[in-house]
Amino acid sequence: MSAEPLEATRLAEQGASKRAPVVSVSGVTHRYGESVAVDDLSIDIPAGLMVGIIGPDGVGKSTLMALIAGSKKIQQGKVIALNGDMADARHRRDACPRIAYMPQGLGKNLYFELSVQENVDFMARLFGLSAAERPVKVKELLDATGLGPFPGRPAGKLSGGMKQKVGLCGALVHEPDLLILDEPTTGVDPLSRRQFWSLIDDIRAGRPSMSVIISTAYMDEAQQWDWIVAMDAGKVLATGTPAELMARTGTSDLEKCFIQLLPEEKRTGHVELTIPPRPEGKKEVAIDAKGLTRRFGDFVAVDHVTLTIERGEIFGFLGSNGCGKSTTMKMLTGLLPPTEGSATLFGQSVEAGSIEVRNNIGYMTQAFSLYGELTVRQNLVLDARLYHIEPKKAQERIDQLVEKFGLGPYMDALAGDLPMGLRQRLSLAVAVLHGPPLLILDEPTSGVDPVARDSFWELLIDLSRNQGVTIFVTTHFMNEAMRCDRISLMNAGKVLACDDPKKLIEARGAATLEEAFIGYMEDAIGASAAGKTEEAAQAAADKALEKPEPKHLSGIALRIGRMLAYSANEAMQILRDPVRLAFAFVGSAVLMLVFGFGITTDVEHVRYATFDQDQSPESRAYLQQFAGTPRYFLETRPVSSAEDALRRLQSDDISLVVEIPPTFGRDLLRNARPEVSAQVDGANTFRGETVSQYVQGVQDKALQDPSNGLDLKPPKYRANFQDRYMYNPTFESVYAIVPSVPPILLILIPAILMAISVVREKELGSIINFYVTPTARLEYLLGKQLPYIAIGMLNYFILVIMAVAVFGIPIKGSFLMLTLITLLYVTTTTGLGLVISTFVSSQVAAVFITAIITLVPTIQFSGLLQPVSTLAGNAKLVGTIWPTTYYMHASKGAFTKGLGPDLLMPDVTFLAICIPVLWAVSTLALRKQEK
Repeated sequence: MSAEPLEATRLAEQGASKRAPVVSVSGVTHRYGESVAVDDLSIDIPAGLMVGIIGPDGVGKSTLMALIAGSKKIQQGKVIALNGDMADARHRRDACPRIAYMPQGLGKNLYFELSVQENVDFMARLFGLSAAERPVKVKELLDATGLGPFPGRPAGKLSGGMKQKVGLCGALVHEPDLLILDEPTTGVDPLSRRQFWSLIDDIRAGRPSMSVIISTAYMDEAQQWDWIVAMDAGKVLATGTPAELMARTGTSDLEKCFIQLLPEEKRTGHVELTIPPRPEGKKEVAIDAKGLTRRFGDFVAVDHVTLTIERGEIFGFLGSNGCGKSTTMKMLTGLLPPTEGSATLFGQSVEAGSIEVRNNIGYMTQAFSLYGELTVRQNLVLDARLYHIEPKKAQERIDQLVEKFGLGPYMDALAGDLPMGLRQRLSLAVAVLHGPPLLILDEPTSGVDPVARDSFWELLIDLSRNQGVTIFVTTHFMNEAMRCDRISLMNAGKVLACDDPKKLIEARGAATLEEAFIGYMEDAIGASAAGKTEEAAQAAADKALEKPEPKHLSGIALRIGRMLAYSANEAMQILRDPVRLAFAFVGSAVLMLVFGFGITTDVEHVRYATFDQDQSPESRAYLQQFAGTPRYFLETRPVSSAEDALRRLQSDDISLVVEIPPTFGRDLLRNARPEVSAQVDGANTFRGETVSQYVQGVQDKALQDPSNGLDLKPPKYRANFQDRYMYNPTFESVYAIVPSVPPILLILIPAILMAISVVREKELGSIINFYVTPTARLEYLLGKQLPYIAIGMLNYFILVIMAVAVFGIPIKGSFLMLTLITLLYVTTTTGLGLVISTFVSSQVAAVFITAIITLVPTIQFSGLLQPVSTLAGNAKLVGTIWPTTYYMHASKGAFTKGLGPDLLMPDVTFLAICIPVLWAVSTLALRKQEK
């Protein structure tokens, strides 16, 4: 950074209180249910400074920043940002182009199927950069962040640090006046953190009026900023420059300063942590890895790693993001087989999937992975049962851990309701419950306040020094790495160094472990490559000063541009997601085959058996009438008894038994009205009734046909009826079923895909881009909807081709009119999916709710089973207003009845009315802010 901005920063620190506030918060309270996240908070944040909000997870930092950014709805109090009330929708819309917000979480505002370049270009389109501006601006930002060589890499395949850089590029693409960064470097290695902040410093040098508000859990970062807000339990503990706060508390660094600022009850009993030396004596090897290598295709994730870790040692595993730490840990613990090399655990070979290896390991993930809906006691008991610990022994072990970890007062509290520090203690207790000799901890104190972090490390030290447990820990906190007996530094799959932290610092001639870490990383990747980011950033900043003010899109062009940006984004995600792509196209084709061939109302080839107890010429002639109708009846072997007949009916071997009594022939010849018994399987009422009608038809034909061999007198009067069926001369159900399938599939699949599309953004967090950009509700909804309308229309053409080519059902009516009605119908069904997505928050719920809402009315009330005109009451009302009713009429009419445009106009009219109604409901129901 140049001398002028540094001098400006010093002056800002001296007069922060005299500056006009960029943000003013007054009496703000925000709750999640009964939990208070922000508690009657008031604060003025000075403009033009780098302002840090410090504190552990759960103290309200993210909520406060979201309220300032306008992504959360203000429940109580007032937030003034950029001279306007953030509760005012008009001000939020005007202020959005001047605010950039990067939410908490690695890549939370990114689309993982999209490339680096596509993610940043998408944000540029939302903020109205023209087609000529976007490539230049995107390249400039990628070069400045060191992402220039990776424009085509999918965001989902980036390391944590690179994801944060892409998120920052998206935030800076429109040159904001207020930059809000919510824990942007959590989980990011020191080298990437330094590059990140160098970029921010250089951009501020080019835009000295830009205000930056950042939250962080890294106190060493915050110590370098202009002004600090310390928070705890939703309240502000103190504000001021780092130097002022440290002078006020009489401390030498910001972490100790924060501890002193905490309420007395939270720091009672806290003493500075000391690490006793490891006990002398024979050193047993816990983990021995030789030449571990793991390849994924041509990519080498871990490259010939050799490590030896002793029993009872606290071993720190450090490295750059994406360097292969997680892959190495999986191989060392038997979760992943190595491509080359070997590893032993306490002298036994590590085999992937080995139960014995897993019994020797306790594993604690970075994210809380226990059952939040269970109590502390239930989580402990469950883990004991999973490891098959005897109940008596398990209870003794649980009692010991509860006392040692201070969990006694919380045994009946839900694990999900515990503060972060207690959650970590519970996670550690569960990890060591079965007494493993090796404990693996993946960034165990991320987001935990310094007091709780020290308390946690006291437990680790006790496990190591007094119980001989080997502790294998990954961390990005350099002060935690200093507490390890030894650490290894890893980059690009290779171990660069492995020794005592102090010795590594001495070897590099560095002042701190962070400097040593960065030095090793720079040596590994090359000094020129390491400096490339900073040089590019400075060049980008200089270029920004030279270039003229950009001309952004405005008016209707801007609105259409934002809508099409969402459409292009959604289309790319679909094309790169094989599951959604298969469901969209293969699913409809498969269901067409299943429904077309599998659903039929035809009752043919009815299996029947005879029970001829007469065995006369007359009985044989009568039974021959059934054998003479092969389309309807299929004869099987005769039954031998009434019991045999009942058994075969029960086993579904036959559906009909024709029983001839012993005196049939004699009674017939005497005109004594002989009786014949027909036993029909009536389990399926529709089929049973049809079979009964078939039997009656055979009976009537036998009585009327003089050539049947039965000596019957012809009836005195006789009439012949000739059946003629309109539109379906052969009376085959395929002509009714196949045209009914597209109305079902074109409401089910497009509506589900549409609902999932929006709900997926809610689950992954990328909907934050909608909250904090100028995108209007209708722009967002139509942009998301257009690709699914296209998918629906492609499905329509696929279904029509299958109906004609596979099932032989021709289109007799107007194909063009049917296509127009289909376009309106698909727009309506995707609109229904949009409505559902506004009140559903999970993808699983979206699938089930959409399936139920679309299928039940379609099957019951749309004319699939019976004409809507025959329905009554509420059933008829539903059928009258349900869109599928009208498309069902159009589809059947075009395929089977040859209906022309004039008779299909009522269907066009109703579906055209449905579209704006559904758009209006979706627009009103879609929130532009989180609660």
